[in-house]
Amino acid sequence: MEYKIEIIESIGKIVVFIMIVLSFFLFTAKSKNQLPNRLFGIYLLVIAFDLIGLFTNKTLEYPFIQNLKTASSLLQLPLFYLYVLSVCYNNFRIRPKHLVHGLPFLAFFIVFSLSGVSEKIIFFYQVIGEFQFFSYIIAVFAILRKYRAVYLENYSNASYAIYRWLFQINVLSCLAHTLVLLRWIFSSSSLQSYVLNLNILISLSVLCIITFFVLKALYQPQLFTGINKNIYPLDTPPKKKVNKKGTTTNEAQNQSLETLNTFMITNKPYLDFDLTLQKLAELTDIPEKELSELINRYLGKHFFDFINEYRINDAKILLADATKNDLTVQEILYTVGFNSKSSFYTAFKKVTNLTPSEFRKSIL
Repeated sequence: MEYKIEIIESIGKIVVFIMIVLSFFLFTAKSKNQLPNRLFGIYLLVIAFDLIGLFTNKTLEYPFIQNLKTASSLLQLPLFYLYVLSVCYNNFRIRPKHLVHGLPFLAFFIVFSLSGVSEKIIFFYQVIGEFQFFSYIIAVFAILRKYRAVYLENYSNASYAIYRWLFQINVLSCLAHTLVLLRWIFSSSSLQSYVLNLNILISLSVLCIITFFVLKALYQPQLFTGINKNIYPLDTPPKKKVNKKGTTTNEAQNQSLETLNTFMITNKPYLDFDLTLQKLAELTDIPEKELSELINRYLGKHFFDFINEYRINDAKILLADATKNDLTVQEILYTVGFNSKSSFYTAFKKVTNLTPSEFRKSIL
């Protein structure tokens, strides 16, 4: 049993050390958008503060610190939620209204300080903690769903990096929390002998998740770009209307579609890898909302699919040109407006059912 306790203590020390060092780095590193870094740094510090109980009981000698440590676990999910918002939306800002997320922490800290930590209070605290956990996890999934919809409808360089990363973290958090639930159940049943083993698994899962989280933040800085939180996904079907000139909406859309298609072929705005719906609306003098409806509803396509079709057509021409055989696939993807190999290959295969190399071989 002693060696198991030593394993837990060792893992705890490693995790806390990494979190403190990375928090310092996040607070001091230069970034265009500092808010996600700061929220992530605070999030790591709060978790580190909670995890010091894995290797020391010194906090028990100081009731104020112990009460603060116990109640601080109710800050973890709110901080993660705010972090997700700040990563997904580049214009997200902390407002006074966000202080409401700290009320459960404050309430239990006051209760612990005034009434002490009894079994009844701890049970109620654990129930509230579970309710809070699943509430925020569901809220994060809802944010990611909206983020994905908005990104597909408004951005041409659609990358699932942010969505995939945060989605994976959310899923991993659920899986790890399952172990916490099992520990809670086992500790109040005849299976108490397994609690120590579960603590080892929980410690290892925390180490793996935090390491994964941190490495993503360090090696993929583009994850902090985000989208505008004031943009909303289209989720209602269009209604056929008649304007003052007697032209139906469909006729007007056909005219706009012809204008858009002519502009795309003549000016090739899709060569800009950072092209957005807003930029294209400005270039074509088509109102942004009308352009969004035209592409998403009338054509039945996401904005990035619409743009990528033009890019893929250009890529097919270059790949089929024998005089351009010296161009590598990577050179071609940058030439036609893509900025990543994975997104180019995915889009190309979606249109042609072939990889770029296979397409070139089939033509030449």
